[in-house]
Amino acid sequence: MFPAAEPFALYVHWPFCASKCPYCDFNSHVRERVDAARFGAALLRELRFEVERLAREAPGGNAGRRRLRSIFFGGGTPSLMPPELVWDIIAEATRLFEPTPDIEITLEANPTSVEIGRLRAFRAAGVNRASLGVQSLDEAALRFLGRRHDVAQAVAALEAARELFPRLSFDLIYARPGQAEDAWRAELRQALSLAADHLSLYQLTIEPGTRFATEHARGAFALPEDDHAAALYAATAEEAERFGLLPYEVSNYAVPGAESRHNLAYWRYADYVGVGAGAHQRLLLRQGLVAFRRHRGPEEWLARVEAEGHAVTATEILSPADRAREALLMGLRLAEGVDPARIRQRTGLALEDALEPDMLAACLEEEYLRWTPEGRLAATEEGRLRLDLMLPRLLR
Repeated sequence: MFPAAEPFALYVHWPFCASKCPYCDFNSHVRERVDAARFGAALLRELRFEVERLAREAPGGNAGRRRLRSIFFGGGTPSLMPPELVWDIIAEATRLFEPTPDIEITLEANPTSVEIGRLRAFRAAGVNRASLGVQSLDEAALRFLGRRHDVAQAVAALEAARELFPRLSFDLIYARPGQAEDAWRAELRQALSLAADHLSLYQLTIEPGTRFATEHARGAFALPEDDHAAALYAATAEEAERFGLLPYEVSNYAVPGAESRHNLAYWRYADYVGVGAGAHQRLLLRQGLVAFRRHRGPEEWLARVEAEGHAVTATEILSPADRAREALLMGLRLAEGVDPARIRQRTGLALEDALEPDMLAACLEEEYLRWTPEGRLAATEEGRLRLDLMLPRLLR
């Protein structure tokens, strides 16, 4: 096992949105009014509860002050949070934990005029990385996706964030109905010319329970065929590389050094704490690596935290096999691949004991997987396109 002193990541979930996007299956909720003071106090209380847990249950008697590598405000729409609450959470987290010198503090924001106006206050609160939910720079696509901003607002948000934050990321959705490759390339070039540090790219998929699921089932629209979606994905890598961004993870591109440190904690299977409605966490404690899940409903989460100090509804001590499966599911998404030594240290299993040998041999022969010069197991470019199909058969 890695020592308890390994830096960890903190995720803070703000579950509220101004509206629900038709493609979204995240734990996000629309409320006419939100008591931000009560929800903020509950977030701080749940954070303190986790500090107490770490002090009680730290492995090997190592209950010292844990190092904190990143804070990520996600949602929902955390840019709807009062900036003073973001300030309070950052101040408390960096008081309770030992921030690393290069701590990354990210806040997700939408490019509406209201939220653009708050960016300066979030920067003053200590946020040093903004992640903008641009989703598209095409007016018709923004309307189809149910976004509340237009292209002009998206451009203004990118320009404002570029001036305010040392680091900037933005999201785009591709493989939209009728999307042509040349139009997608032009859209990418425009976005990358405005903010070329980090790009998160998501293929439009139909998630159960969403409005798009209902509309797609009745034939209101059709998604591109797999071959066309793959061509759009390949075009993304080409355009991103022109601006110096490399694909370090299946859906993420960055200038070297600008990778998301917070998300790398997930993909490298490090410890992380999650507070807020529906937040998950993985912590190495005295009893082993433990998975936690919190109540998803915002009001029920709030009531439980106010009554008990936390809203954890499920805990599970992960077996070595479960840990290896999770570590590989996450790590093989990375261009760097997985380190067999880390797999063993983090899960207690040798890498070869977590994989089906015949499937591993086949994936290596077909060049979907490869051994890197550093001895890591990594997916090739072709393999990353097939990970969703490959991994269930590859993992034991």
